[in-house]
Parts: sequence; C-alpha cells; structure tokens
Amino acid sequence: MRAQSSATTASPIAVATPGPERPGFGTLQAALGVVAFSLTFPATAWGLEGFGPWSLVAVRSVLAAVIAGTALLLLRVPPPARRHWPGLAVVGAGVVLGFPLLTTLALETSTTAHAAVVVGLLPLTTTLLSALRVGTRPSRTFWIAACAGAAAVLAFTAQQSGGALTTADLYLFAALLVCAAGYTEGGRLARVMPGWQVIGWALVLCLPLTVPVAALALTQEPVRLTAHSVTGLLWVAAGSQFVGLVVWYRGMAAIGIPKASQLQLAQPLLTLVWSVLLLGEHLTVAAPLTAAAVLVCIAVTQRSRG
Repeated sequence: MRAQSSATTASPIAVATPGPERPGFGTLQAALGVVAFSLTFPATAWGLEGFGPWSLVAVRSVLAAVIAGTALLLLRVPPPARRHWPGLAVVGAGVVLGFPLLTTLALETSTTAHAAVVVGLLPLTTTLLSALRVGTRPSRTFWIAACAGAAAVLAFTAQQSGGALTTADLYLFAALLVCAAGYTEGGRLARVMPGWQVIGWALVLCLPLTVPVAALALTQEPVRLTAHSVTGLLWVAAGSQFVGLVVWYRGMAAIGIPKASQLQLAQPLLTLVWSVLLLGEHLTVAAPLTAAAVLVCIAVTQRSRG
C-alpha cells in the first residue's frame, strides 16, 4: 500500500486522475480513447505498406514502451505493488501484444472497413468479461441495448462478407477475446493506480519480448520507409498504443467498464469514415443505417443504471 501511495503522489498526472465523482469528464476521456483507437486500423494499413506484420507490431510496442518508460522515469514513479504485476501481465498480453498482432495479421487480407465492424463486438465482449472478472451487474435495459448494438454490428458484418467466415475473421475474433481481457484487467487496475501507469508498466513489462522480436523481424521482413508507413507506425505507437490507452483507462476508472466499453460501439463507424478519407475505401448503403442503430444503443446504455 505504501508503494501505491507513493505512485499516486509522485506524479501530477496521478493527482488529476478523475474518479467516480466526475463521470462527465470520464466519459469525455473514454470517448477520446475511442477516437484514437478508430484510427488504428487505417494507420496499421499505412504501416503495412512499408513494414511486415511482425516488424510493425514489435517496433510499435518498443516505441510506445520508450515513451511510457521515459515518462515513468522523469516522474520518478515507483514500480507497482507485487500484487498488481499479474494483472499488468494480462494487460500486456492482451492489449500490447495479442490485439495488435492478431489485427495486423487480419489486415493483410481484410479491408479496414470489414475489420472495423467485426471488432465492433468488442464492447459486448468486454462487458461479459467484466461481469465475470469484477462482478459488475448492468441493468436489463443495459444488456438489451448492448445486445442490440452487437446484433447490428453482426448484421453489417454478415452483409459485407456474404456470410463467409475467413481466416482474417478468425484472427479478429481471437483479437476480441484477448483485447477484452486486457481492457477488463486494465480497467480494474485503473481504479487503484493512474490509468497512464497501467499501460506504461504493461508496455515496459513486455520489453524483454518485444525488443528481440523487433530486432529479428526487421532482419527477416522487408522494410520500405515511406511517408505513409512511417506516419502509420508513429500513430499506432504513440497514439493508439500509449496516449489512447491512457485516456481510455482513465475514462473506464471514472464511469465503469461496462459503460465505457459501450462507447466503443461508435468506433467501427468512425473507422469506416477514416477508411474512406485516408484509404479511399468505398462504403455500402448499410453503413449509415448501422451508424444510426449503434448511436441509439450508445445513448440507451449511457443512460441506463447498472
């Protein structure tokens, strides 16, 4: 407890961590995290123009760990209590390693639009794991709205893929499970330590694995530095892997895992917009219809009481 108290007072960021008494600010931070995440797939597609999938994932994790580690050192943040390290390992395995690798492999053969709508099931998956892990009990209205949002995403996915299940879909469904586990554990830890320290220590914890993998992958996969590939790499490292997760975990700590996770129902629709603007992909008429249904579900879940 003493170490945790020091971690809380050693950083001005820690003092500013919003609590349950500031739900509006927590919702804003979680929403900013969703915006950052919505750019991940387009940025990954750009990164794959110049890097192999293993190189891109490993290098992004190393760069994000350097950013996080520098912040932890400059602010003299002491290591977390020993009891928190298993949870940080789950965050690292799910959010730092598993989700980026599986979605990057999927994007080698899938469009960002298709991947975005499949990953739209992440809010419901996170809520389910949250209920099992931390004992949250959302209301019946909450569950109905969440399931309706997931059904809308599933219908959109089926319409886009013709009902066929591809290898990319298998990667994406696996990514849902590992990411939901990382979000759930990270949201739990963000209640006892600042959210930026949760992802910061998880990134640092993965360095013994990501550094050698990055070194090996860069020698085995071709590298072509272009404006797109470098921009994509920098965004997924700094924006998606660190800054986005910082505000996301802070938001989850303030408003709760279930409600924060439902904000991600908007993420696939935002990614669809980015895929058109940044990648030139074309949307079908089903996209705005899905957007309307998802936004209604978000409004209901945010107003329901668990």
